[in-house]
Amino acid sequence: MRSVTARVPAKINLCLGVGPRRADGFHPLATVYQAVDLCDEVRATAVDDDGVTVTVHLDADRSRESGLVPVDADNLAVRAALALREAAGTTDGAALSIRKSIPVMGGMAGGSADAAAALVACDALWGLATPRSELEAIAATLGSDVPFLLHGGTALGGGRGEEVSPVLARGRFHWVFAIAGQGLSTAEVYARFDRLHGEDVAEPEVPTALLSALAAGDAPRLGRALTNDLQDPALSLRPELADVFEVAEDASALGTLVSGSGPTVMVLAEDGQHAAEIARALLASGTCADAVQADAPEHGAHLV
Repeated sequence: MRSVTARVPAKINLCLGVGPRRADGFHPLATVYQAVDLCDEVRATAVDDDGVTVTVHLDADRSRESGLVPVDADNLAVRAALALREAAGTTDGAALSIRKSIPVMGGMAGGSADAAAALVACDALWGLATPRSELEAIAATLGSDVPFLLHGGTALGGGRGEEVSPVLARGRFHWVFAIAGQGLSTAEVYARFDRLHGEDVAEPEVPTALLSALAAGDAPRLGRALTNDLQDPALSLRPELADVFEVAEDASALGTLVSGSGPTVMVLAEDGQHAAEIARALLASGTCADAVQADAPEHGAHLV
């Protein structure tokens, strides 16, 4: 097999509870992840040496994101391939090619998604047949979101987010993502969270109302239960994002929330037609650089 391709979804956090900063610098999280069908693809091609390289392809209308994705050893997909190779004890190399649809620095875990896809693609390319539990263990060393992006669907996240367990969710949910014209640093958002809250931070919990809404497949109830402890810090750094909330409310959105650490804002719609109406309203308002529709839940990283 000379070349294989893996597809991987973006993630959103339906709730994101953030606990007090730990001694290791991380915050304990209580979150519910959902994978949405806005996907990147990572193609892994065999090479004649032990090198692992990466190229990144963006659509022409996303030139503003050019240069934001590293194309060296700092790329998470490269790090994933190298970690898998070390764990397997092989010396094979690969040329990775990433086609990006997930926003860069948009709070939707695009880099972590590419790492998950690289694990799946390189495992197949190198014929390793690594057990899923071992892939998940490697994923956890790469980043908090990477294990979920192997898992997909809807899931609870604990620890730093890397402890993943399935959640019952019925039906499909329809989302619109208001994509900002400029990214937002996750580290800066967490630093602002620490400054805003100081030591007065409780241990995070997942709201029961949100889990009940998912189990019932009840989109209006889900919209009312969306929460994110990083929303206020993100809005304090990028106050113009509040304009998206106003447009979404005028369009009768079921719920609106900053996605992860931002700056993408996620808007829950009743159905596909309603999602299209919200997307048109957002684009017409000029409050975001793009408005993208996607449905959820979606499968995790998988070969195509």
